[in-house]
Amino acid sequence: MGFPTKKKSWGLFNPASKEPYKISRTKIELFMQCKRCFYLDGRIGIPRPKGPPFALNSAVDALMKKEFDLHRAKQTTHPLMKVYGIEAVPFDHPRMEEWRDSLKRGVSTIHKPTNLFVRGGVDDVWVNTHGELIIVDYKATSKEGNITLDDEWKIQYKRQMEIYQWLFRQNGFNVSPIGYFVYVNGKTDRKAFDGRLEFDVAVIPYEGDDSWIEKVLHDLKACLLDDSIPNASPDCEFCTYYDLVAEQTRGMETKKVDETTLEKPKTKRRAVRKLGVRSKPSDSNQNLFR
Repeated sequence: MGFPTKKKSWGLFNPASKEPYKISRTKIELFMQCKRCFYLDGRIGIPRPKGPPFALNSAVDALMKKEFDLHRAKQTTHPLMKVYGIEAVPFDHPRMEEWRDSLKRGVSTIHKPTNLFVRGGVDDVWVNTHGELIIVDYKATSKEGNITLDDEWKIQYKRQMEIYQWLFRQNGFNVSPIGYFVYVNGKTDRKAFDGRLEFDVAVIPYEGDDSWIEKVLHDLKACLLDDSIPNASPDCEFCTYYDLVAEQTRGMETKKVDETTLEKPKTKRRAVRKLGVRSKPSDSNQNLFR
């Protein structure tokens, strides 16, 4: 069973509205990756196709939060902090669960110059002996060798950390420039699975710099206000695919699906309405826990 992309009618930017427009951390990252994909999502209502959820990563994420919450309640130092010489404890605050809710709440602020309601859900927050908050993000993977932040694609992880740091600063907190990625790496050198998956855990420090965010928010708002679709990023795999299909199928007729021949689902599920979108061919101008 796939994950069909459907046109959405909610969460769209209305240029005439005076209400703050909600923009999540992930949408800012989408803007950084491809302005056309961002515009199609926010103005037209066509999101990028989604893959299946990372259920195993989510399970590890949930267990790590429970583990650190035990030390949060007692205000004790987690063994990992001791191993890496981090003088801190998990930050105990009544809004912690709210800040972790990446889907509906999270930590948020209204950026007054653009009237954008910016929000994001953090994995964890620690506090050091100087009273500075330390932003912590959990990541899970399985690879050979040491885990680093040197891979080019991990720039999105760094931006993620910096947005969280910026959000907490906007809320009046004293935030350390040093954040940490708690990286969980699944071991594959065991003789057998035996119903157990073992991990190595590493804590990787990162010094964030949120100075880029102000300009990006202004550029993002200008993009939303524009009535023309931006150019695609040359590195966007989604736009590259779309443009290649449009180019190679120009003038070809698309057969209609005979719905009477489709196999009916065996389980009771809400019917999914087929959304057809007609478009004229266009030139190519018009990619420790997640």
